Amino acid sequence: MSQQTIKQQARRTAREMADKRRREREERERRVIDLAEQVMVAIGQRDAAVAETEKRAGEALRELTEVEGLSLGEAVEWCGETITVREATRLRRLAAPDGGAAVGQEPDAAAESGGAGAGSAA
Repeated sequence: MSQQTIKQQARRTAREMADKRRREREERERRVIDLAEQVMVAIGQRDAAVAETEKRAGEALRELTEVEGLSLGEAVEWCGETITVREATRLRRLAAPDGGAAVGQEPDAAAESGGAGAGSAA
């Protein structure tokens, strides 16, 4: 076998190996992208589900305080104290008609302390 033939064969083998490695990297990158996409979709779905359930909880808390006349502290007690007054305040804001985006809107001091008159402070 001549030196030239040996060099040509070595070059061909090196190119084939480089092509094989490049294809493997591209396949791996496609798998990584697909898996990352699955993670992002699942997280997005989780966030949407959490937002929806928190909004429903906030709506129920608003009804307890605005319709039934309970203070936020009393509403928390009726919920078996599974949430804090602070959390209840946050959930109520989420259920506000404007989504809690009103600037300068502070939670009722009486509501946060669990006192009477929730929703009556301006």
